[in-house]
Amino acid sequence: MDIFLKLGLAILVGIIGGKISNRFGLPKVSGYIVGGLIIGPSIMKLFSLEELGSLGFINDIALGCIAFGIGNSFLLSDLKEMGKNALIITVAEVAGAVIIVFSTMYFIFDKSLAFSLVMASMSASTAPAGLVLVINELKADGPLVRNILPVAAFDDALGIMVFGVASAVAKLLISGGNFSLTTIVGKPLIEMVLSVVIGFLLGMILAYTANKVKDDEQLVALSSLFILLSIGISKYLNISTLLTNMVMGGVVINATSRYKRIFNSVKSMTPPLNILFFVLAGANLELGILNTVGLIGVGYIIARGLGKVIGAGFGAKIVNAEGFVQKYLGISLLTQGGISIGLAMSLKQTMPELGNLPVTIILFSVLIFEILGPAFTKYTVTKVGEVNGMLQN
Repeated sequence: MDIFLKLGLAILVGIIGGKISNRFGLPKVSGYIVGGLIIGPSIMKLFSLEELGSLGFINDIALGCIAFGIGNSFLLSDLKEMGKNALIITVAEVAGAVIIVFSTMYFIFDKSLAFSLVMASMSASTAPAGLVLVINELKADGPLVRNILPVAAFDDALGIMVFGVASAVAKLLISGGNFSLTTIVGKPLIEMVLSVVIGFLLGMILAYTANKVKDDEQLVALSSLFILLSIGISKYLNISTLLTNMVMGGVVINATSRYKRIFNSVKSMTPPLNILFFVLAGANLELGILNTVGLIGVGYIIARGLGKVIGAGFGAKIVNAEGFVQKYLGISLLTQGGISIGLAMSLKQTMPELGNLPVTIILFSVLIFEILGPAFTKYTVTKVGEVNGMLQN
């Protein structure tokens, strides 16, 4: 069957899955992922593993658009009010997840120090795609939502940094090499600085050129161009495409008064990309991993969930956030997806000594959190009355 026909069927399956998911009170993204699992190699075999690998560029573009959209949460006037608080909450949330996952892997399951470190570092990031989709679907706004998006954005950036340091230490532990501050911190820090610089420059250029464009179609084309440029440059320099696009979006919202038109132009082209992204992510999840992951996978899921809930709640308490934010923020940040999978796959290439277990655990975790995570987010946002931006509590 032609690959374009398969992609068309994937979108159709996503649309149907989203409608069925809504019927059961679940967000559409859950239906997209389950639909992808059904048509993937595990069940119907509509896509082969080789075909899924060749379609990775769709994931890159979708994540680029999602990351750019998250920049919409970084208006300086809002960040001055809550940016420090969001950063404190993020540090507490990431620390909670990393500490509890590490302790679970190292002390309870008696895994190696290197293994425990990298597994803990991959627990930090939150998949923003599912959160953004649920929030857009509900047209939600309020104190909880205004904390969810910045914290999700910050913890992705911080999570990438933590993984860089943890993987550097793990490599030294496995190889028996000498520890140095440059090796452990230098490379990840350089990558993050480069991502910020490239994102800033592209954002300034996009903001300037967008002011010259009056036609909406040209603005869509211009926004697409810069997102693709950001992805391409980031991949060429081996830096974070996610962070680069988030910074670019953050610059745009602060550098031009026409930022709403720019973000709307990106949003107008993302629905089919979002559906394909989640359907293909679901197709990549193999049911066979359920037979091999065992108790350690369940332990990882419980530890990550507890770490995020406890850490985010503690951070929200430190900054004196509303009671319902302290209670529900951590539960709203459980989604896990493309970033964790990408980190796990890079780990498989750079540290084959750890075997397939890290990738297997992450895929199992993604299967659970990408189905249940958006549902939890929908529940919490609805519970506190932020649907349609009309606060009831």
